Amino acid sequence: MATNAQVRMMQTAQPFRPFLVKLADGRYFEVRHPENVSCSTNGREMVIHDEKGMHLIEQLLVLELVAAERPPSARGKSGGK
Repeated sequence: MATNAQVRMMQTAQPFRPFLVKLADGRYFEVRHPENVSCSTNGREMVIHDEKGMHLIEQLLVLELVAAERPPSARGKSGGK
């Protein structure tokens, strides 16, 4: 289960990195912007907005939140090449 604190941590990461919300039934949703996800104050539901619309999700069904990989340009230069 994803808690409001876990979602907030992903939303407020600096710099923000898109993340996936993986559900118990195998579905997943990509959060591409911090304003595209919100949680209820009681911690039971979250809403995700994407190109397909609005999705109301029971937080009990969330298995994990996975941050996207950093793009190559954001990684430090290595090897001096």
